[in-house]
Amino acid sequence: MQQPRRRQVMPVLAAALLCLLATAAQALQISDDRGVSVRFDAAPRRIVSLLPSLTEAVCALGQCQYLVGVDRFSNWPASVRSLPQLGGLDDAPIEAIVALRPDVVLLAASARVTSRLESLGIKVLALEPKNFADVQRVLRQIGVLLDVPDADRVWRGIDAAMVAAVASMPTHARGAKVYFEVSREPYAAGASSFIGEMLTRLGLGNIVPGALGPFPQLNPEFVVRADPDLIMIGDGSAQGLKQRPGWAGMRALREQRICAFKPEQADMLVRPGPRMAQAAQLITQCVRDKLP
Repeated sequence: MQQPRRRQVMPVLAAALLCLLATAAQALQISDDRGVSVRFDAAPRRIVSLLPSLTEAVCALGQCQYLVGVDRFSNWPASVRSLPQLGGLDDAPIEAIVALRPDVVLLAASARVTSRLESLGIKVLALEPKNFADVQRVLRQIGVLLDVPDADRVWRGIDAAMVAAVASMPTHARGAKVYFEVSREPYAAGASSFIGEMLTRLGLGNIVPGALGPFPQLNPEFVVRADPDLIMIGDGSAQGLKQRPGWAGMRALREQRICAFKPEQADMLVRPGPRMAQAAQLITQCVRDKLP
């Protein structure tokens, strides 16, 4: 009497096992930049991004429609500007984020809200690209997270456009010394920053050595002594350069070899994300215009 009953039970157990295996196969385990492994049972479909480079990465992978909120600095592509704005690194509003019921919050490793969000049961991934290799890695990680087939295709497009930008750099300008200011005070892009990486790849020099760090605050006299061939700066800071002590006598100012970038251009240049190749093209155009 027990044998038939066992035959009836076995198919049920087999089906249950297959179901469990399928669920396990769908689950994702992703390690973030803190070394924390986060499990997802399915690809997130409600995403909050609190870092512009991550917002741009999601959209570059064709998944912009799943964003439900972004930080106040995320402004590309234009469609994200209509989403709820959720502060920045230090002041993201917890209640507003929770109210959006995100499946995941993408943010920088240095964001202050991480532990609070996790304590409320919200999944958090800290992904903070800082150089070329990081951009490729983060694109791949977000591609896996969002179930995007062949996410590397996006990186291949970026890399190909970078190669084209390098090829278009005038030969006579190679090795030209560049001062790249990222903000007033002044803070500059050092050789060890992703902007420094880009300058090197384009065959340009950088007056700020890597030993000073990625984005050091400089004494203005340092720039005067280095006497760069070309200055790259945001247009909001370019107006007062001649008023800085000793700067009026620098060759770059005397010969008007200054590229003053508009805010939307500056955003592209200072974000290690999927628009890096366009940033390289901006730099190349600057060199062609100012070092003919």
